[in-house]
Amino acid sequence: MAPSTESVVHVNFSNPRSFATKFKSHLKETFFPDDPFRQFRNEPPLRRTKKALQYFVPIFEWLPKYTFSMFKYDVLAGITVASLAIPQGISYAKLAEIPAIYGLYSSFVPPLIYAVFGSSKNIAVGTVAAASLLIASTIGDVVSPTADPTLFLHLVFTATFITGIFQTALGLLRLGILVDFLSHSTITGFMGGTATIIILQQLKGFLGVTHFTTKTDVVSVLRAVFSHRNEWRWESAVMGVCFLLFLLFTVQLRKRLPRLFWVSAVAPIVTVLIGCIIAYFLRGHDAIQTVGHLKKGLNPLSIRYLNFNPKYLTAVVKAGIITGILGLAEGIAIGRSFAIMKNEQTDGNKEMIAFGLMNIAGSFTSCYLTTGPFSKSAVNFNAGCRTAMSNVVMAFCIMLTLLFLASVFSYTPLVALSAIITSAMLGLIKYEEVYHLFKVDKFDFCICMAAFFGVTFISMDVGLMLSVGLSIVRALLYVARPATAKLGNIPNSTLYRDIEQYPAATSVPGVLVLQLGSPIHFANSTYIRERYL
Repeated sequence: MAPSTESVVHVNFSNPRSFATKFKSHLKETFFPDDPFRQFRNEPPLRRTKKALQYFVPIFEWLPKYTFSMFKYDVLAGITVASLAIPQGISYAKLAEIPAIYGLYSSFVPPLIYAVFGSSKNIAVGTVAAASLLIASTIGDVVSPTADPTLFLHLVFTATFITGIFQTALGLLRLGILVDFLSHSTITGFMGGTATIIILQQLKGFLGVTHFTTKTDVVSVLRAVFSHRNEWRWESAVMGVCFLLFLLFTVQLRKRLPRLFWVSAVAPIVTVLIGCIIAYFLRGHDAIQTVGHLKKGLNPLSIRYLNFNPKYLTAVVKAGIITGILGLAEGIAIGRSFAIMKNEQTDGNKEMIAFGLMNIAGSFTSCYLTTGPFSKSAVNFNAGCRTAMSNVVMAFCIMLTLLFLASVFSYTPLVALSAIITSAMLGLIKYEEVYHLFKVDKFDFCICMAAFFGVTFISMDVGLMLSVGLSIVRALLYVARPATAKLGNIPNSTLYRDIEQYPAATSVPGVLVLQLGSPIHFANSTYIRERYL
């Protein structure tokens, strides 16, 4: 009988990695998943410098390849966006409770900065309604824009500076992950709630009311409107309704005939010009309030006006950080959406740095917070822009307006601006998306409603924090209570599926096959143990 031989299987174990190596690997995976330095790590010094410059300053990458045929498209897009930026800039400045001219200033310098550092070819830079209102309400809690307008304006510049520092720091530290906590349901609810209170606030302009509240909740706004019925002017209301119907007609025309998108794009400037003509012939008539004097000239320096007085610093920092996060969420989301349509890529961290730098430069040059608003970016995209040069063209058009046409827009009726704002805000209330959330995911619907009702009935920052808090709770619940499914074998196959979803699936005798929706760790280990027992 032959002696039995025992087979021995040797297992090769690699040497364990040191703590420093593992820590470095985890940091790279978290903050540098795209490995940005890989493309020029092994290049010669001169070529490495060139590629690094092109990477960190995107204009050096696309400008050498720029052609005249691309410029023709960018000129058309830039002029079209400028026709929208002028009335919106004036409108949103009034929404921020600052002089209208600063809305035009904010559409001149920041687009030039973005053209140099921005990575998106489709974003058009400008002010946004939600951030404008949030700045006014937050800083208005400590300084009245009517009692001390100079100090209020200086604090707005300071909040813009803090926004720029905050956004630049997030980009340099590659902390774009923080923006990802603003889920789609949060943004939908917040923008819908903000649009609702902005629309209600425009009743002041439609009715010609001069005394109004600085609060943003629905109850305070409606109380202010109906408590000053003696100030209502029917002339202003009729003009406002006519302007609003005209703007809504152009929006519907664009939806039915997409090739006529330019009609809705130029409708706001047409509204302003018609309003200016009417106000000019009715000057001296108290029923039609106008913007007032707009000083000619380019942006004056404002760096010396930054105010870091501890008495106001808390409100200023709060306004700067919250509006900074909102600006990043809107700008990056819009840039990515349009990039996907063209099968292109945008770098979120570069976008944060670009937004931060343009807000820092803006705070030094009499501008307030700017980002990539949806309305201007959509017009820019539909007009066929090819590069960020469209922002340069838009800025050039704004420069000409500031130098030669500012006095013309001083006759702009406030009711025309109210109609423009109302028309823009109606497009931000996404009824279909809210209904879709209700049908698909009830928790997401609750998050959306928390943002909406928090904004409309309490305040913008409270509504945003409530929604973000619920989103984080939901993420933690997914981690602590992962979905578990008992799997069974599909007959006549090698597939294993959830036996509750596939009743025909059969269990393996003596074996329990579980599918977990999350890795096992301390937060869910007890729950998983209870589930499988």
